[in-house]
Amino acid sequence: MLLRSYKKLQCVFNRNGNKLITFLVVANHYTITSICLLRERLHVKTIIQKWNNIDLILRIVLGLFIGALLGVFAPAHIYLIELLGKLFVAALKAVAPILVFFLVISALAKAKTAGNMKVILLLYILSTFAAGFVAVLAAMAFPIELTLAQVNGAQQSSPEGIGEVLNTLVLNITVNPVEALMKANYIGILSWAILLGIALRISRDTTKNMFECISNAIGKIVHWVINCAPFGILGLVYTSVSSNGLKIFTQYGALIVLLVACMLIIALIVNPLFVFALTRHNPYPLVLRTLRDSGLTAFFTRSSAANIPVNMELCEKLGFEKDNYSVSIPLGSTINMGGAAVTISVMAMCAAHTMGIQVDLPTAVILSVLSAISAAGASGVAGGSLLLIPLACSLFGISNDVAMQVVAIGLIIGVVQDSCETALNSSSDVLFTAAAEYRQWQKQGIDFVMGKDRKALGSARTEENKTTSTGDVASPHAEATVTE
Repeated sequence: MLLRSYKKLQCVFNRNGNKLITFLVVANHYTITSICLLRERLHVKTIIQKWNNIDLILRIVLGLFIGALLGVFAPAHIYLIELLGKLFVAALKAVAPILVFFLVISALAKAKTAGNMKVILLLYILSTFAAGFVAVLAAMAFPIELTLAQVNGAQQSSPEGIGEVLNTLVLNITVNPVEALMKANYIGILSWAILLGIALRISRDTTKNMFECISNAIGKIVHWVINCAPFGILGLVYTSVSSNGLKIFTQYGALIVLLVACMLIIALIVNPLFVFALTRHNPYPLVLRTLRDSGLTAFFTRSSAANIPVNMELCEKLGFEKDNYSVSIPLGSTINMGGAAVTISVMAMCAAHTMGIQVDLPTAVILSVLSAISAAGASGVAGGSLLLIPLACSLFGISNDVAMQVVAIGLIIGVVQDSCETALNSSSDVLFTAAAEYRQWQKQGIDFVMGKDRKALGSARTEENKTTSTGDVASPHAEATVTE
């Protein structure tokens, strides 16, 4: 019987042997190909994981360095490289409005207390006024005259008076919510989100949880976008260096130095004093952390609005209350404009010196207040503060033609001025939010280290507790040995 079965199989193989061999060869080929593709996929996945494990700041610095080298040595206007920067900024601007909208609604709907908003708002106002005042004093101490005849007038409209700025702010509050989201009108977004958040406080928990889930999902998208920051920074730096060259840092050098020096004084002296007065702790670890994690990205995006997701993630790492920072960060991107106050004050003072106008101390104080109020009207986009320079110049009776020539100079130096301005504005949003949060922790008796992640701090304390526990266990044995 076995012999008969063997003969049948032999006959089948003789008739279909070629087909069977072909099938085995093809199957073996596809198996090997699939294994190779799987290995390549695993290899790529491993590379991505190793890349993501590198500190984000180091990746950004690497992108910055490569972008600068490409801007100097590579041909100008390489579309694919420039596209990296455009896509990064566009992604941040696209996700920021909807992120703010749902975060504020979720935070207010589930908030139990008013939080630290009064303290944060006071810090925003005082810092913006102090920035304008320091800039006015610096411009009086180091007067600069501009060569206006060589500059063509800027072809852009600007506010005609302080009333127009305030009127625009009030009207933006009542704008249609859909229009506010489409046009990234953060005043309108905030106003509608606050109203909806307060109204939803009486809703069921399931409704509140739904908005929280939506905000968490958007936050995850933001995390993905921020992980692309090194490539976006590479494209932005390449575009700036290849378009303007290194000569941009030498043109109008004195004016750039004065503006940057004022902003450094605000960032490294004035703002830390506010933080120290509030917390009685060394503010510089927190100041340096905010400048590194928030200011560096804002320097290249040149948009406070685009940097909102970055600030949100930094606040989350520091362990702050989401109900507070989800409101204070977008609010700061619209009214905490210390860098804009510096730009408006310095440029207006330079125009006054150029026209031979003497500015006394009372007028300087008025200019500081005017600059602070005007800066709050500067939109969260690149170069927004420059169009408010004619408003400050009107205080001295300077004509709009002259003022718009000053605006044109501002556009020329905007590569440096606007970048430093945005870095100061955005980093101070996190700085003052953190100061108010630390003050609250002090009242509650919670230990903290300025500028350190709460998770990292918790891990360090866990290790310390383990070490202490080990020491406590070992000590009885030592005592027993001595007793024996």
